[in-house]
Amino acid sequence: MTDLVEPQKVDITYETDEPILYEVIESVAWITMNRPSFNNAQNGQMTYALDDAFQRAVRDDAVKAIVLAGNGKHFSAGHDIGTPGRDLHHEFDKRMLIAPHTNKPAAELLYTREQEQYLGMCRRWRDAPKPTVAMVQGACIAGGLMLAWVCDLIIASDDAFFQDPVVRMGIPGVEYFAHAYELPPRIAKEFLLLGERMSAQRAEQFGMVNRIVTRDALRAETAAVAAKLAAQPRLGAWLTKQAVNHVEELRGKRAAMDAVYHMHHFAHAQNDLTMGNSLAGLDGKAMAAENKKQAGS
Repeated sequence: MTDLVEPQKVDITYETDEPILYEVIESVAWITMNRPSFNNAQNGQMTYALDDAFQRAVRDDAVKAIVLAGNGKHFSAGHDIGTPGRDLHHEFDKRMLIAPHTNKPAAELLYTREQEQYLGMCRRWRDAPKPTVAMVQGACIAGGLMLAWVCDLIIASDDAFFQDPVVRMGIPGVEYFAHAYELPPRIAKEFLLLGERMSAQRAEQFGMVNRIVTRDALRAETAAVAAKLAAQPRLGAWLTKQAVNHVEELRGKRAAMDAVYHMHHFAHAQNDLTMGNSLAGLDGKAMAAENKKQAGS
């Protein structure tokens, strides 16, 4: 007798074969999310392509710094919870020592998948030995936060905003739980419990954003910062990243993130048990409608 299940057959329609664009300009690798028609919502296709791009940039000694960007109006609307390209039940070649997820029953499926695709990959990108910059415009919501937060610096447009509204699903924040490290504890509670948008200007006050410029000036400012990073000694930049990241670990960041990851998946399981849906019946459209309603109030 086995507790494995037959993988679910689901039709997936990818709108692009290039969910990530990659180019190197003057020693800087530009990694650009390329699902603008879905506000760069992150499906598995995009996540594994992101990992390919980060690995490519790290292995290329000609690359001295990395920029992570999003094509279109928004940096990222978060995890894909409702597009035709949502590939929850598709198995990709694993990059870490994580078992296949599509043949696992019930809550184990999400728990296994997200250990690699969300928590595991974000931690790996954070530890990239080269300095990284997130170039954020428009929305940076939920899963989008994870991608910006793994970068060493964040340059934002003056119309950028940050938000993690998943408490509506009964979930205590996204899987890469850096909220209480990016923000003071009481502000992190406000950010999560109210689920409201935080402007780039307010985020800068708490040190979550390094610089704010107009959207027209965003690319040029990011390129200028990346060029300065690329001019630093390679080993010195790597050691500096390790030094600051080590301080965060001494403050318990990894242990705290592990604990909240389990809370996160307890919430998914509770939703499944009580509502028959791990996301409490909410999809991308429902979340976007509520966000729009709140923004207008």
